[in-house]
Amino acid sequence: MNFLTKQEELFLLTIYRLNDPAYLVNIREHLLKFTGKDWAFGSLYITLDKLYRKGYVRTYVGEPSGSRGGKAIKYYHLTDEGVSVLAKTKELQDIMWQGFSPLLEKKKLANNQ
Repeated sequence: MNFLTKQEELFLLTIYRLNDPAYLVNIREHLLKFTGKDWAFGSLYITLDKLYRKGYVRTYVGEPSGSRGGKAIKYYHLTDEGVSVLAKTKELQDIMWQGFSPLLEKKKLANNQ
């Protein structure tokens, strides 16, 4: 099984949650909203490129916008392989996290006493 880094997992989940396709700015905004981390554009590009090379996302460039500068936007879309690796990651995490909730409850009880 191929393992995702936490950052790769966050990016793939973000693209999924943005209802494909996603683009750099809304990916960054979503990550900031949910992680509280202000991601540099360079780190976004690097991770998205890794996900592309691994076959987890595909990209396409839209038409140039009518706004100032008229730059075309690059969109990111999950591939079937990207969805599959996310599903496998979740299955593995569910197995690995089994039994942890009672430990947390025990710790909360001990801290409240």
